[in-house]
Amino acid sequence: MRKFLLGAAAALLSVQPAQAALSIGAQAPDFTTTGAVGGKPFKLHLKDQLKNGPVVLYFFPKAFTKGCTLEAHAFSEATADFKKAGARVIGMSADDLPTLQKFSVEECRSAFPVATASPATIKAYDVVLKQKPELTNRTSYVIDRNGRIAFVHSDLDWSQHVSKTLAAVRSLKR
Repeated sequence: MRKFLLGAAAALLSVQPAQAALSIGAQAPDFTTTGAVGGKPFKLHLKDQLKNGPVVLYFFPKAFTKGCTLEAHAFSEATADFKKAGARVIGMSADDLPTLQKFSVEECRSAFPVATASPATIKAYDVVLKQKPELTNRTSYVIDRNGRIAFVHSDLDWSQHVSKTLAAVRSLKR
């Protein structure tokens, strides 16, 4: 019986995504950075974004890589659903502004902003990619309008980030 329980526990742990340091209910660290939407640069301040409702803040490792491109396409296709649910989407990576300006048009399809995550922001959100510390991990946060973490999904597989964050945003309205 003990072997069965240990095996079941190991199996359960193996399917759980890696957890980010920020737990549900924690205050989201505020930040100001530069970003782009539709190729146009702008200053992004999280506190200002939250005035309009919840924010899906998703960190991705590197613009124009396969997984990050597929994830950006998926978020752009779901932008109307996020807006209907009252939330805005913001992508974040360690890429420089010129790269993100191009990425915002070509891969985000001008549907939502992407912004540069500074080393301080990466550390504050605990999204350092362990294999390549100069990049961010793939972690999505849903931050409620009060600036509290309502949901966290941390998994290098991009495929569930949109559906899981959209479900979390919808649950905030209940």
